[in-house]
Amino acid sequence: MRALLTILLTVLLQLPFASCSSEPGVQTGGSTDANTAVSTGDAPTQQPDPDGLPPEGRVPVVDDTEPDDEPEASGGTTTGGTNAPEPGSAPEDSAPEDPEELPPALTEYMGRRIAQTMHWKGAEWLMRATREDEEHATEMLDALDVPPGATVADIGCGNGYHTLRLAARVGAEGRVLAVDIQEPMLAMLRRRMANADLTNVEPILGTLADPRLPEGVVDLVLLVDVYHEFSHPEQMLAAIRRSLAPGGRVVLVEFREEDPDVPIKPLHKMSKAQVRRELEANGFQHAASYDELPWQHVETFQAAR
Repeated sequence: MRALLTILLTVLLQLPFASCSSEPGVQTGGSTDANTAVSTGDAPTQQPDPDGLPPEGRVPVVDDTEPDDEPEASGGTTTGGTNAPEPGSAPEDSAPEDPEELPPALTEYMGRRIAQTMHWKGAEWLMRATREDEEHATEMLDALDVPPGATVADIGCGNGYHTLRLAARVGAEGRVLAVDIQEPMLAMLRRRMANADLTNVEPILGTLADPRLPEGVVDLVLLVDVYHEFSHPEQMLAAIRRSLAPGGRVVLVEFREEDPDVPIKPLHKMSKAQVRRELEANGFQHAASYDELPWQHVETFQAAR
């Protein structure tokens, strides 16, 4: 009898019982991902870059690649990355939404696949030293001819690359409404405002469907490389239209889809025809184009009469 008990105990000790441990590398109920230290059934977490910065020439956004996507050529500006939400959803630390009021997020609109939102952890890329040479931001703002005293909305302002430049142009009598859906982006902007001693910039935490702009007072709404990420384009455009002062302008700056030499993934480009199709379907009329930038269209609209 004792020998039989010994054999049974030996067999039991060799059985592969599931562990309830939550130590790194231990599965506790979800599928294990190669980049995930602990698998708990939640989305995988990003492993931080050693220097805390995105790779050179890489747009730090969520991973929106398809299995059959080809890699970009070396040295080009690409998109990719992790630690961000599913398509059309808000990144962490974004403004809370009322689920009963917010319609479902879109993944496609008028034949165009909607890109995912750039994550605030990649904000340093927005301040890269090469950006002026690549995008001619000063030339773009010169072309818009922003007058002193104007009220300007910078939607998708991020950490303020264009916001601070606009603040200098509108002057003390003007105002820049800096809108982003990620609070950490606005925190970075506030630090830059303090360092520059700016008092004419108002950071606004918008939502996926509402930039929370005051109605009827904005002279210029600027959207630089951001409209193609709107998961609720119709709601956003309606709110933008309501915000415009008489004669107010809406300016979209988007990477040119028509130009294969622009080193941006197609999902983050828009054609002039697509921009016009979507804006005109939402109560805007085309007013002007500026086509002299190296990589981007500048398309200006006003509220349709």
